[in-house]
Amino acid sequence: MALRFEHRDTEIDVSIVDRVWRTRSGADDTMTSAARTCWQLILSRTQECLLASLRGPETRATTAPVPPYTEFLGVRFTLGAVLRPHPAASIINGYVPFPVTDSGRVVIGGEDWEAPTYENVECFIRRLLDAGLLVRSRLRDEEHVAGHAGPTLRTLQRRYRAVTGLSQTAVTQIDRANAAATMLRDGHDWRAVVEALGYFDQAHLARSLRRYVGRTARELREGDQASMSFLYKTHPGPGS
Repeated sequence: MALRFEHRDTEIDVSIVDRVWRTRSGADDTMTSAARTCWQLILSRTQECLLASLRGPETRATTAPVPPYTEFLGVRFTLGAVLRPHPAASIINGYVPFPVTDSGRVVIGGEDWEAPTYENVECFIRRLLDAGLLVRSRLRDEEHVAGHAGPTLRTLQRRYRAVTGLSQTAVTQIDRANAAATMLRDGHDWRAVVEALGYFDQAHLARSLRRYVGRTARELREGDQASMSFLYKTHPGPGS
């Protein structure tokens, strides 16, 4: 049985949190994880055992094992948000596990925090903000002054990669592939996708989907029932 993902917006500033999601597994399975530009906090519960980790941006689609009978909670943070001391650039295509106390509290930044739930995750995020562990980057603000009294474009590009772990070109390509997958899942023909998103031709689209989403256009349009996760949301332009 394919995983069913439920997700929602939050009341937190959109410059920090993109989306909150949850799902539950049945028997042993695998899933395709699409490339994504943002890092995520993921908690999983299996038979009262809590695990917590920070999963970094992913530059390609991957196949991951799914443990059986597990509840997952994920918080997807906005491009440029930083959880100290773990910048996204340090966990590209990887993850950092967080210790969990015997009482089920998550240790982040040397302090233990009550594990959030799907319903109250805003409280958890606000506490991290108040503690100075979760911060907004200044990349967008710096972009506005580039070429004037502020940093040069090259300096901004270095800072962009240092904070996000990705180049602006990579962010554009990954977001576009996820947008294409969304359009195809919604029933659009590949020609409409090529025209709307600026792909050169069908072959260009196919290569992008294979690399970043792990599915063909036909599989997406036909509603392939294998478990996969992709959630498209546009990012502002370079420097955001």
